[in-house]
Amino acid sequence: MLDPADNLELPPIPGKRYFTIGEVSDLCAVKPHVLRYWEQEFPQLKPVKRRGNRRYYQRHDVVLIRQIRNLLYVEGFTISGARNKLELDNPAPPDANRSQAVKTLLRDLGDVMDLLEDP
Repeated sequence: MLDPADNLELPPIPGKRYFTIGEVSDLCAVKPHVLRYWEQEFPQLKPVKRRGNRRYYQRHDVVLIRQIRNLLYVEGFTISGARNKLELDNPAPPDANRSQAVKTLLRDLGDVMDLLEDP
């Protein structure tokens, strides 16, 4: 399988930290509504959402989208087959959700402590 980050038919991924859905759409040759649908179908695809529910994708998201695109459009996988293939190739650690929840909780607690320390 070709490295999706170096897919010859797609433009190179710029060295930015965040990409809008329009930029990702252009970089991956996939329409924005398809990207939104894939977010529902592939649990690994979780762009950061900021004010107004705007999506901001990171480089690893763009690489993942290119992998998904390759599996679906080039290799002919179904959505469910592509999801299974990605899970087999990149298994999530068993405590991934728990560790993320703990990190979020610790950050929130730090924010509360900062508020309480300010007179």
